[in-house]
Amino acid sequence: MVSYLCEVADVSRSGYYNYFSKESHEKRKKREKEDLEIKMIILKAFNFKRRKKGARQIKMTLAGQFKINYNLKRIGRIMRKYNIVCPIRRTNPYRKIMKATLEHTVVPNLLNRRFKQGIPGKVLLTDITYLHYSKGQKAYLSTILDGSTSEVLAYYVSTSLKMDLSTEALNQLKKNRNFKLAEGALIHSDQGFHYTSPIFQEEVKKSGLKQSMSRRGNCWDNALQESFFGHFKDEANIKQCKNLTELKKEIKSYITHYNHTRYQWNLKKMTPVDYRNHLLSIA
Repeated sequence: MVSYLCEVADVSRSGYYNYFSKESHEKRKKREKEDLEIKMIILKAFNFKRRKKGARQIKMTLAGQFKINYNLKRIGRIMRKYNIVCPIRRTNPYRKIMKATLEHTVVPNLLNRRFKQGIPGKVLLTDITYLHYSKGQKAYLSTILDGSTSEVLAYYVSTSLKMDLSTEALNQLKKNRNFKLAEGALIHSDQGFHYTSPIFQEEVKKSGLKQSMSRRGNCWDNALQESFFGHFKDEANIKQCKNLTELKKEIKSYITHYNHTRYQWNLKKMTPVDYRNHLLSIA
């Protein structure tokens, strides 16, 4: 009977008996115990700052916060084994690109996707996204990111799509004491009416910035900003907010985490603020 079952299962008789041996049983028991211990360590990183993370983020958080180094394969294996799942970002099917009106001005794409120029304050990226929270309420978030470091330099939250969404973000940028404008700096956006507006374009000039815009309907021209919004919506606890005050508090908490304690693989496994300081130290 054993020979027949081994033939059906395509395993050798020696392999069958070895699997059920006391020595193999002890090895599996030991392996299971080790995996459970690693699982608990990985969960500490997975839930660090109450922000769920993928394998790369877990690896960097373990190294940066807990001084523990596991390779990606081990982390991935444990996550699959115990069903530790990070939310998957999906393309937003409802995003609409607003058309510029006749009195608004579209400017050329000066950036051409050269986001990472290794100089903090050289490339600024801006955009607006919607946020759904308690009982169908909606708000809008406008941010300004540093292309070289991915740091969120300024942001503004509003319940309406009025022009102050974009202009107030610029005002917040001016108040950021850690921000220093680099020579030849520009701010890049899509062709939404906030950015083609003469009001916003005048504020850009007053800020000493050049202006650049993505091609119509091409989200890849501002991919770094889109990526931030994707991670933000996955990791921030937006839907749990009961009112605008709670929403603003959660946004502030997440952006602080993102800038100071969220490690990024493409930033030499540093946080945006650490990477900014790194670039300034080698300049």
